[in-house]
Amino acid sequence: MKIGILTSGGDCPGLNAVIRGAVLKGTETYDIEFVGIRDGWRGLVDADFFPLTRHEVKGLSKVGGTILGTSRTNPYEGERGGPENIAKTMYGHRLDGIIAIGGEGTLAAAQRLYNDGINVLGVPKTIDNDLRATDYSFGFDTAVNIATEAMDRLRTTGDSHQRCMVAEVMGRHVGWIALHSGMAAGAHIICIPEVPLSLDEICEQVISAHDRGRAPLVVVAEGFIMKGQEEAYSDKGLDAFNRPRLGGIGELLAPLIEQKTGIETRATVLGHIQRGGAPSGFDRVLATRLGLHAIDALVDGAWGQMVAMQGTEIVRVPFQDALGELNTVPLSRYQEAAALFG
Repeated sequence: MKIGILTSGGDCPGLNAVIRGAVLKGTETYDIEFVGIRDGWRGLVDADFFPLTRHEVKGLSKVGGTILGTSRTNPYEGERGGPENIAKTMYGHRLDGIIAIGGEGTLAAAQRLYNDGINVLGVPKTIDNDLRATDYSFGFDTAVNIATEAMDRLRTTGDSHQRCMVAEVMGRHVGWIALHSGMAAGAHIICIPEVPLSLDEICEQVISAHDRGRAPLVVVAEGFIMKGQEEAYSDKGLDAFNRPRLGGIGELLAPLIEQKTGIETRATVLGHIQRGGAPSGFDRVLATRLGLHAIDALVDGAWGQMVAMQGTEIVRVPFQDALGELNTVPLSRYQEAAALFG
């Protein structure tokens, strides 16, 4: 058996650990041959392959990013795109199937290709933790740890000057990173896409914290929508999928808080630093387990499915179970954190 592995969409700590786990188990246990597919679906469409052996994956579990490269290419676009051309390419290179590691967009493309006759198996990846059918996705824990450390540092400088500090984290549609890192760092209010808040509600908690002698910490997800706004703040144009490039709500919010409360306020946008660097221990283990179980799944012929974490077990679920609806923060989880605000 010969299998291609690709990583698609945004990069994420733990991608290399998945690749390592899959290649090591596949070669040693099942004598599978692997090829790396460069730059996501683009590499599959263009037949940009290279041998992927035990040598190429040594020591990868602790390395951030992806040795395969990634892109946001649509496999159905271009002269060489589409299932018929991809099937011909795979046949010419004797590829029996593809392991696609990615988020919602990647898995949606994988499902479509599978429905069109291509053997594809999925491994979920998103630092936002917004995929259904998996309790956690690798990269999330690392992003939370990075954001928490950054907020710990913001709090010391905020305390020194009695400033309000606004920390903006990733989270286009869901607020898991903001919720977890905000709780860990002791934020005085957390703003997430699932719970619209007014400026007055935010400032009420800022004033409450300040009146107790604290330097207020406001955590806001990039996709947060204030009451009165119609959509998430964006001033950076569109991405490759014609979606607004988010980022900047923190810098918009900071002067509004300062104007309304009279408290000097500064904003920090953490941005892509949350994606970079070495994965946490939790993410290394989760990513490796997903890679190992992906090999068992493809040997069993479980195409059209993805491996996922449910509880502490790794299971297999159909693509459609992970798609169509996001894994949003339940109101009850937000209310837990809200008891700590102010």
